[in-house]
This record gives sequence, C-alpha cells and structure tokens, in this order.
Amino acid sequence: MSPARPPHFSMLRSFALADFVTLANAASGTLSILLCLNYVAERERIYIWVAFGLLPLALACDVLDGTIARWRRKHSPLGADLDSLADVVSFGVAPAVLGYALGLRGPWDAAALVYFVACGISRLARYNVTAAELSDERGKVRYYEGTPIPTSLLIVLLFGVLFAMDRVHEQLWLGSIALGPWAFHPLSLVYVVSGSAMVSGTLRIPKP
Repeated sequence: MSPARPPHFSMLRSFALADFVTLANAASGTLSILLCLNYVAERERIYIWVAFGLLPLALACDVLDGTIARWRRKHSPLGADLDSLADVVSFGVAPAVLGYALGLRGPWDAAALVYFVACGISRLARYNVTAAELSDERGKVRYYEGTPIPTSLLIVLLFGVLFAMDRVHEQLWLGSIALGPWAFHPLSLVYVVSGSAMVSGTLRIPKP
C-alpha cells in the first residue's frame, strides 16, 4: 500500500504565526527589488522612495518574528532557516539591487555587489551552524560573529540621502575613476566593507 499523501498546503499549516511575519519580511524585500527594477525602466522617483521604505518595514518584521515566537512559545522546524532566507532577500539582495539602480552599474561595481551578497549568505549560513555553540545556558546567543546582515540598512540610508540630494547616476557621490578597461565608482567600496565586516571572525558584537 502506498503511503498516504499529505494534505494540500500541509507545509503552510505547520507554520507558526512568527513564520508568516518572517514571510512578510521576505515579501517586503522582494517588492523593494521589483520597484528598483521599475525605477530602472521608467525613472519614476516614487518607485525608489517606496523601495527605500519597504526595507525598514522588512527590519521591523525581522525583529517582530522573534518577539512573537518567544511570546507564543511556539517555534516551527523551519523558523530559523526561513528567517535567514528572508534576510538574504531583504538585507542582501535588495540593498545590492538598490545600489545598481542608482548608478553602480560598471563591471567593478557589479563585482563589489556580488561580493556583498555572497558575504551576507555566508554570514547567515555560519550563524545557523554556530548558533548552538555560541548560546549560553539559557539557549540565548551571547554575541554575533561579524556584523548582522540587517546593518546593510546603513547603506540603504546613505543612498536615501544621496538620492534626495540628486547625487546618484551621473552625479554619483565620489564620482568614478578609470580602473583598467572599466570605470569604477569608489562608492561601491561601502558594499565591500559591509560584506567583509559580516564575515569577520574576530569582530564580535554583543547580542541584545
């Protein structure tokens, strides 16, 4: 006799309330990415402003899902991995796409953006593997190794200020320099610095 088929949407039925808040985090990041693409195609400023606003909303969901899980004392088996995947979208890919949309479009810039996203993925993978080792007797992680990936919102804030000042695209702050066959925008180094800080093994930040 063949095993009984699981009911439709059985995975969703196993989700806790906190997991749906985590999905709202991912949805906010995804919408931000799509709005950046709309901006690239149409140059309507409202698209970028909404894209900016969605990322702090993603951060609020990222904080709230853990609070809800502790309050309800209910964690799903997928919770930790779901949280990390949502963070990759909202605090890794979305800030990189935002930088691309606002002027970091050269090959060297693309390398910096890809490096940043790769560091974010690596940092979250390391956290998932080492969280148990870094936990105290109450099961709480004592500190972060490397900066948490939501610190990428500092880059988002920087670009928000530059966008308001019209220091993007051809007027991009810090300009560009010729580096080999391609132009390089020094501003893309903020992504390199942020990514490197995320994967640092010596930088330890106390977890609140």
